[in-house]
Amino acid sequence: MKRKLILASASPRRREILEQLGLAFEVCPACGEEKITTEDPEEAVRELALQKARETAGRHGEPALVIGADTVVAYQGKILGKPADEEDAFRMLRLLSGSVHMVYTGVAVIDTESGKILAHFVEGTQVSMYPMTEKWIRSYIHTGEPMDKAGAYAIQGGCMPFIREIRGEYMNVVGFPAARFCQELLYKGIDLLGQEEEEER
Repeated sequence: MKRKLILASASPRRREILEQLGLAFEVCPACGEEKITTEDPEEAVRELALQKARETAGRHGEPALVIGADTVVAYQGKILGKPADEEDAFRMLRLLSGSVHMVYTGVAVIDTESGKILAHFVEGTQVSMYPMTEKWIRSYIHTGEPMDKAGAYAIQGGCMPFIREIRGEYMNVVGFPAARFCQELLYKGIDLLGQEEEEER
């Protein structure tokens, strides 16, 4: 049976990535309070993704696949979320300048009809950056782009000239691991375009 696909996130980056995949979906952001019980970056995004998916799935009675996702940047094992203000953004970018960090995205997919968790995983990508001058960092912050981004930068935006190397999925750094997402569901026998479940092999 064909079911709706629902994105439990207001992130414009995630919306754009799903559109690039050619998927038809609705956006219904989770509105519950986010709670994490760990400081471990991988476990934190894993928890938050499932919370978002469950909260949104609980508000939909009709058959649907609900996607929850959360992304963090981690430097030396510590989470760098969205900056609180410009000075916080400056602090983060100074940490990342000329160094290596990780980007983790947790994803959870719930079938509202069965209540089953169809996918629940964390994808990690290593990012190496060239050194950034204080003048450039201040100029970048003044564009406003860093203020709603985990780690205070956009790999596909103004920070692009300072990305030395990535190891892992590029789209994961943008905000959603599209390839891993597709492969996880294909492994479960789910055709994303038709959203038809094949018989279990």
